Amino acid sequence: MALIPPFFFDCVTAIGFADDSGKINYSATGFLIGKLVTPPPPQSPIHYVYLVTNRHVFDGSKEATLRFNPAAGNPAKEFQLSLVSQIGAPLYAQHPDSEIDIAVTSINLTVLRQQGIQYAFFSDNNHVLTLRGHSPATTSEGDAVFILGFPMGDVGKDRNYVVSRKGSIARIRDTISGSSKYFLVDATIFPGNSGSPVVTKPESMAIQGTKAIPAANLLGIVAAYLPYTDVAISAQTKRPRIVFEENSGLAIVFPVDSIMDVVNATYAAQLAAQVALTTPPPVSAPP
Repeated sequence: MALIPPFFFDCVTAIGFADDSGKINYSATGFLIGKLVTPPPPQSPIHYVYLVTNRHVFDGSKEATLRFNPAAGNPAKEFQLSLVSQIGAPLYAQHPDSEIDIAVTSINLTVLRQQGIQYAFFSDNNHVLTLRGHSPATTSEGDAVFILGFPMGDVGKDRNYVVSRKGSIARIRDTISGSSKYFLVDATIFPGNSGSPVVTKPESMAIQGTKAIPAANLLGIVAAYLPYTDVAISAQTKRPRIVFEENSGLAIVFPVDSIMDVVNATYAAQLAAQVALTTPPPVSAPP
């Protein structure tokens, strides 16, 4: 019995950057999300698809490499993604709140289709769970989640093989109430998990007064682990000599609400500027 819809793994991509020798080092995770656009009848609803990761993943780089799997089991292919324009302006959108570590960019799905890439996306009308308007009876501490990504740059050999790790929500009521911009999950996060999607684990049962989670949905995006620091004090001078930092086992996750803030603003800006929305092009929703 699968708890994660198989196409969720096709939503996730490895993000890498070239070193001085030209070798690509994969150091982060990204995923595709689709915004539903309902055109006038009789046309069918379509989605415009965007790549989502953390802002700190893109900051300071001019180009990134995305790694996708072709269909039919063929080896993974690499695609270059420009991050700055010819005049040095970012080609990705950021959340207006500098404390919310999210970046969104258009992605040319026509190229992926032409290359026979096996991709999918989280659709905002079917596969996301927003927190605005929810209560702790819907999503609360202790609920199980999965983190999908490429910790320590482990992308697999011939093809992308997403690493799925299980965790649980450690604190979220302050996010639901609006007093915190992120929530915490109890999960082991490593470098490479930046930009990883966090999805809910389906549950068929719930205790009285709460609601079961019937399906896996995108809940948020990993930004970093919450560090624990300790200081070694000199016995002679009584001054700090060494600061140790460890992974606390808690991860900072920004909710999907913040992701959609950037996606909606990006789409609105493109529409207002009369940009021909062929990048990203309309595509059919995943199953």
